[in-house]
Amino acid sequence: MSGQRTAAVIVASTRAAAGIYQDECGPLIQGWLADHGFAPHPTLVVPDGDPVGQALGAVLSDSPSVVITSGGTGLSPDDATPEQTEPYLERHLPGIMEAVRRRGAEKVPTAALSRGFAGTVGRTFVINLPGSPGGVRDGLAVLEPLLGHICSQLEGKNDH
Repeated sequence: MSGQRTAAVIVASTRAAAGIYQDECGPLIQGWLADHGFAPHPTLVVPDGDPVGQALGAVLSDSPSVVITSGGTGLSPDDATPEQTEPYLERHLPGIMEAVRRRGAEKVPTAALSRGFAGTVGRTFVINLPGSPGGVRDGLAVLEPLLGHICSQLEGKNDH
């Protein structure tokens, strides 16, 4: 096995899954992951709700280093990504989500309404990012100085 870290991206969007519009967040996340040395799996675009949990279960069975979701974190009735994610999480990392919301709210006050989670499942880091390109960029900017360290820690390396 090569030492390259892997990543999975799940986009929660009923309209994008139905082909009503083209998802912009998945390619943005994929490009960022590739730029940071991750080997990304193909993006899964699924409808909101239970399909998000099913996709999470499927990608977690491969034990990627990172799983990033986009979408389904707001207050709409079908926004259920946090509820689909939380049962999988073994350890929560609330400080990361606080930082993502804080960064987003500097530009868009409604970013404070994002209900996403960040945490770990075994040696996998999981984070729920918003479903807008701006929200994704804010989340990735927060992850920029943290993700390598998070992965090293989960791999059992003590490079504090």
